[in-house]
Amino acid sequence: MTQPRFDICAVGNAIVDVIAPCDDAFLAREGLSKGGMMLIDEARAVSLYDAMATGMEASGGSAGNTIAGAASFGGRAAYIGKVANDDLGSVYRTDMRAIGAVFDTPELIGGAATGRSLINVTEDGQRTMSTFLGAANQLTPDDIDGDVVEASEILYLEGYLFDPSDARAAFERAADVAHAAGRRVAVTLSDTFVVDRWRDELRAFIETSCDIVLANEAELLSLFQLTDFEAALSELRAIVDTAAVTRSEKGSVVVSGDERIEIAAYPVGKVVDTTGAGDQYAAGFLLGLARGWPLETCGKLGSVAAAEVIAHWGPRPQVSLRALAEAEGLI
Repeated sequence: MTQPRFDICAVGNAIVDVIAPCDDAFLAREGLSKGGMMLIDEARAVSLYDAMATGMEASGGSAGNTIAGAASFGGRAAYIGKVANDDLGSVYRTDMRAIGAVFDTPELIGGAATGRSLINVTEDGQRTMSTFLGAANQLTPDDIDGDVVEASEILYLEGYLFDPSDARAAFERAADVAHAAGRRVAVTLSDTFVVDRWRDELRAFIETSCDIVLANEAELLSLFQLTDFEAALSELRAIVDTAAVTRSEKGSVVVSGDERIEIAAYPVGKVVDTTGAGDQYAAGFLLGLARGWPLETCGKLGSVAAAEVIAHWGPRPQVSLRALAEAEGLI
C-alpha cells in the first residue's frame, strides 16, 4: 500500500452557513424545532433569511467544517462536495482552498443554487438548522475522485448526504474505492432526524462499508432504538471496528475492540454556539487515527477542538488547533 497523500478525504454537503442569534419565541413563531435540523426549499430559505437577525455568513457544511479543523491541526486534507457555478459556490471553493484543502469537484451548471444552512442560535448555545441543500445534494458517483480517495488514509462520509439516492450511491462507490486501496472508511450519523429516516439502511451501510463511526448520544440511541446508553454502545461496537460517541458536558466515549476510553470534556468558559462541535471533534479524532496515535490522544484532540469552536460564533476554528494541542502536550 502506498503512503497516503492525505490524512482525510471528506465527502459532504458543501453548504454556506448563515448564523444568527435568536430567542425561543422566534423559533416558535417560525415553527422551528429547537436543536434540530430540517430541510427546506429555496422559497422557505429566502423567507427565513429575511426574518433572521443580523449574523455571520461562512462556508460550512458538516464535513467541510471537519476538513477545516483537520487543516487547523496541520493535517493534509481533501474535500469532495457539490457547489453551483454561482457567487456562493465560488466563495465556498475559495474558502476551502484557502485553508489548504484540495477541492476539485466539478461545479453544478444550470441547476440548483449553492446550498445554505440557516442556523439560529439561542442564548444557551443550542443551534437550530434549516437547510436548503440546493446543489449540495446533487452529488453523484461520477463526482468521486478515485485518485484522491485512494490517496487518503481515512475516507470520511457525512451522514446528511444519506438522503439523496445519488449521493448514497456516491458513498458506496467511494467506500469501495477506499477499501480496495486498503484505506479506512468513517461515517458520522450527523443528526437524529437522518437516523430516524434511514435507520435500517444506515445500519446496513455501517456493517458492510464502514470501519469507524462518529455519533452523539442521541444519534446512537436512535440508531438502535434504545434508551440505555451502554446497551446501544454495545450494539455499535459489535458492528464496527472503532467508534467515538460524544455526550456533551459528559465528554465522549471511544471504543475499539475490547478497548474503551472515557474522554473528559475540555473546559469552556462560556458556551456561545454549539454549531460545529461534533464536526470539530471529528477533525481531531480522525486526524489522530490517521496518524496512528493512541485512542486516548485521538479523543482528547477531538475534545480540544470541540471546546474551541463552541466558545465563539461559527463552525470553524478561529485559532490554531495545532497550537492548542501542542500546549496540552498532545502532539
